[in-house]
Amino acid sequence: MTTNILRRKDVEARVGLSRSTIYELMAANRFPKPVPLSRQRVGWLESEIADWQKARIDARDKVAA
Repeated sequence: MTTNILRRKDVEARVGLSRSTIYELMAANRFPKPVPLSRQRVGWLESEIADWQKARIDARDKVAA
């Protein structure tokens, strides 16, 4: 199984949020934490971003029902 790691700009494009909003959500434990790639680089697991997106959709659908 391959695990894809997304860089911040890719995460921003996928979720439609700015860097500052992503970091605010992470601080509130409402967004996946990044994985350290090197001393100055991080990335996010694509599967965790997809799970977060699905949870947002599920929450929307639960309210609408």
